[in-house]
Amino acid sequence: MLTVGGGNALLVCDPLFNESRRRKKSVSGAHIMQELDEAVTIGATVPTGFEHTAAEEVQEKLEATARVSKNRGRIYFDITTDKLFKVHQLKSLDNLFVVVKDYDDYQFKTTKEEVQLDWQELAAKLPWTNALEVWKLNNSIKKRKGRRKRTNPTKSDQCGNFSTKSTDTVPSDPEELWVDLESLEVKENQRDVSSQPEDDSEEEKHSEIQDQESGVTPLKFRVTCNRAGDKHCFTSNDAARDFGGAVQEFFQWKADMTKFDVEVLLNIHNNEVVVGLALTVESLHRRNISHFGPTTLRSTLAYGMLRLCKPQVSDVIVDPMCGTGAIPLEGVMEWQNSFFLAGDNNGTAVSRSVNNIKHILKRTHDGGSSSGFPLDIVQWDLCNLPMRSSSVDIIITDMPFGKRMGSKKKNWELYPLCLREMARVCKPGTGKAVLLTQDKKCFLKALSQMEGLWRKSHTVWVNVGGLHAGVFVLKRTAVVFGTTSEDVMEPHTATGSQKENRKDASQ
Repeated sequence: MLTVGGGNALLVCDPLFNESRRRKKSVSGAHIMQELDEAVTIGATVPTGFEHTAAEEVQEKLEATARVSKNRGRIYFDITTDKLFKVHQLKSLDNLFVVVKDYDDYQFKTTKEEVQLDWQELAAKLPWTNALEVWKLNNSIKKRKGRRKRTNPTKSDQCGNFSTKSTDTVPSDPEELWVDLESLEVKENQRDVSSQPEDDSEEEKHSEIQDQESGVTPLKFRVTCNRAGDKHCFTSNDAARDFGGAVQEFFQWKADMTKFDVEVLLNIHNNEVVVGLALTVESLHRRNISHFGPTTLRSTLAYGMLRLCKPQVSDVIVDPMCGTGAIPLEGVMEWQNSFFLAGDNNGTAVSRSVNNIKHILKRTHDGGSSSGFPLDIVQWDLCNLPMRSSSVDIIITDMPFGKRMGSKKKNWELYPLCLREMARVCKPGTGKAVLLTQDKKCFLKALSQMEGLWRKSHTVWVNVGGLHAGVFVLKRTAVVFGTTSEDVMEPHTATGSQKENRKDASQ
């Protein structure tokens, strides 16, 4: 990922900043709502491998059809701007951006010099107006969330964690949202820009406004380029530099790589080109975790695994290696009619999970009294779970990869013991397991040893911190535990070395 930008600028080079103030004074609330209901295309990055899972959530909660990008890890969907705050509540999405323009088959020139000229001309051709309006509206939503959090600050809040669950942090009335846009407009003592003829081009409007205004706080920006493909005659740095220079010349914005106001995205995948404006500064996957461990699972990935389970009302769902509690936390926030039980044999991990739950409760209920979540957290031996046989509907967990935690050698003993104990507590015939691991060879070997108890349904291949891992969806066979050769050795009689392996593998 490479970033570049440049130039000095005037905020008023965008005619919308002044025009919106005049519109607010001259149109009724009904007209404002109509303007806020314009359709725009939103792009989102999602955990690689869970694109279709994210598309299902978009359809379910926004009633919008999502398109999966040719470039893995991205989806696109069309919404009206009054639903923008709902987009921030989606659990499958990492980062959001509004699409300025997309090209399915962009015809790149054959030489580096021609491509450079092409990038420099592109900025003036793009329809920036609607995307900038969405960017401003998005800023007003984030401001309201920030103000609500400051009314009852906690130590965890000061660390920059924020909620995408509570809907009462965002006004449902579009007129309230419109009021917040004033903070992004020019100051009252600055002159309004006269309206431009309808047949003027965006570039002409920009030039005339720039000539009329001076002394306004500059808007800061950067351009971020993500490129994939081996048939380009340019690098990501080349594209970002040339396109960033064109954006600078068109808007006269000021470059700032860290404290930017606007992040312009240039996504290139072979011949697919998408230009957008970022709507998130920090990934949404950090939404629920305030106390991190060495291998904390991303919340978006945890949510995707849970959707594979399809939890039902009254299901008992267990995470036997919960670590910092990312999976059960996502579960209780979304499926509150199921019961979640989580545990770990590492006391520090259990403490982190408890602290994360307390953080969520304080944030959700503003520090007041709460009935809590349908969730219990216990310190236990993952191969000797304190539960009755055939009592669990779903088992879901992030297993040790054997890299930062444990070792691949120890996994050869640990995995069969885990699968055996999971089979014991899981309901025969109806039980399910969704297990994440990067140690695929070891897991598949252990699974083959438990073939009388488990059947592999399918596998979702994902990227976890740069590692190619698999989410294995298993179904519990109808065989009763204790009647097959696979469960002859009870986990209760594990040897000392096996107990040590389980300790090392703990998160």
